[in-house]
Amino acid sequence: MAVIPNVSRRKFIGSAAAAAIAVPAIITSKRSSAQEVVGSGDHKFEFKHAWPQLPERYHWQTTHNVCVDPDNNLYVIHEGDAKLTDHPSIFVFDPEGRFIRAFGQQFQGGGHGIKIRVDGGEPFLYVAAYQQAKTFAKMSLKGDLVWQAYAPMESGHYASGEASNPKQEWGKDRFMPTNFAFMPDGGFLLADGYGSNFIHRYDASAKWLSCFGGSGEGQGTFNTAHGLWIDHRGPEAEVVVTDRAHNSLQTFTLDGQYKRTIEGFGLPANVDTHQDLMVIPELVARVSILDKDLNTIATIGDDRERSIADNKANKGFKIRTDESQWQAGKFVHPHDACFDKNGDLYVAEWVSTGRITKLTRA
Repeated sequence: MAVIPNVSRRKFIGSAAAAAIAVPAIITSKRSSAQEVVGSGDHKFEFKHAWPQLPERYHWQTTHNVCVDPDNNLYVIHEGDAKLTDHPSIFVFDPEGRFIRAFGQQFQGGGHGIKIRVDGGEPFLYVAAYQQAKTFAKMSLKGDLVWQAYAPMESGHYASGEASNPKQEWGKDRFMPTNFAFMPDGGFLLADGYGSNFIHRYDASAKWLSCFGGSGEGQGTFNTAHGLWIDHRGPEAEVVVTDRAHNSLQTFTLDGQYKRTIEGFGLPANVDTHQDLMVIPELVARVSILDKDLNTIATIGDDRERSIADNKANKGFKIRTDESQWQAGKFVHPHDACFDKNGDLYVAEWVSTGRITKLTRA
């Protein structure tokens, strides 16, 4: 597996299922303690929008995904601007929201998925980048590259040159990876959510092994296989895939055999678990908490009704561009969410000036 220099690419995603529409950062007003709590039942959280702060030399870009390391530090990846080649795409914050470090300039304009896995007692960062980058990589927590790879041409699903000289083109024969899931055997799965819609399986050294899924309308196929996770909460581990444009989750055995579909979401984007709980951020303005049977037991920051009405009226989610319509305690466009070690939540929204909300158990 050769390491090839990154190339440049940037393109606007036009469909509502995969749209990234710019919005300004929210400024929350003074509230009572009752107004600062969202959720229901046993799953109530105090919220703080725009929680971490960057030093003046950096600026927020389109926030995409989040993850937490063993020390409870938060990692945030931005799509970034391909023209700002010296600006990092990954920022790290301590548990109090204080800036620690930044890196990842090579993912500018395409930064997307980010996950942390402990290998041999040492944590590593896994990064997936789409658009002009079309790559995925394993790095140290300080940004040192372990390996970097490109489209798995051996799968037979990609246009000629997509790995060695990827073009600035989108399509089902193009490689646009979105996120990872870690297998019990040390390998990992990689979702090509904006490209072929295949879920690729690799060994621990990033050697391609197999794939399943692909684009389609039936069981076991996807329309924007955006996020995925290995769910260990039941009697047998299973793969959970967010089939975003179908507004559903699909589950599979670890070898990729279809099991079931769970419907009723609003463009579900990603997955994370903590103890018996699963979190699903939904692009259509809410975050859902699921139990071990994948039943929704709580919703957080739900603004779906207003978001859907806005989309229909304006043929696009214009509310994202109008800060005056944003409401405290409501989400605009959740793209990723993760639990920390305490069971608190971080939510990243796909907005151009970046917004990370911290949800602390009430």
